[in-house]
Amino acid sequence: MAETTVVHLLRHGEVHNPGGILYGRLPGYHLSETGQLMAETVAKAVGGRDIVALYSSPLERALETAAPLAEKLGLDVVRDSRLIEAGNLLEGRPVGQGLAVLRNPRNYRYFWNPLRPSWGEPYPAIVLRMKSVIDDARAMARGHEAVLVSHQLPIWAIRSAAEGRRLWHDPRRRQCALASLTTLTFDGDRLISIGYSEPAGSLRTGPSVPGA
Repeated sequence: MAETTVVHLLRHGEVHNPGGILYGRLPGYHLSETGQLMAETVAKAVGGRDIVALYSSPLERALETAAPLAEKLGLDVVRDSRLIEAGNLLEGRPVGQGLAVLRNPRNYRYFWNPLRPSWGEPYPAIVLRMKSVIDDARAMARGHEAVLVSHQLPIWAIRSAAEGRRLWHDPRRRQCALASLTTLTFDGDRLISIGYSEPAGSLRTGPSVPGA
């Protein structure tokens, strides 16, 4: 009988971003107080599971989300650049409420091809790197569980690919809230189920900035 392996994709918690900047891969963006509480809440929720491997995007907000879980489990965090936020040519710009960045005429030149997308890292490239790190984590944790801390778009892209859906989409329709878990369960090498949960959902204070 094949072994069951579970890989949890954990989105980081809320970020301190009073300027409403699309921060993307920029350094210096840390969890807010609520984000820290989200990370601690997730650690309490899953800390009793059979987790033997913990990976994280190298960005501060992801590492800070992984820290409470690492402490609870007694694991080292493996920094892996394949889990990093999607590249975005608009990073560093204020986005305002919702998708206001799309309505600014200065940004129109970036939006000529939403299927690629033309403003950032191609969706297929995101899927390939996420699949690669998931495969490595699954091998490391075979027969047990692993947690990978990443970002909204990379998590949503690999989930969409796994579920056979198109990769281009409306960002407002992503099911990947702050500090949420997208859970992939494998029977041997075969993906048998995809789950979703929000252990820190009660702490959410409003919509998050896209590119987070």
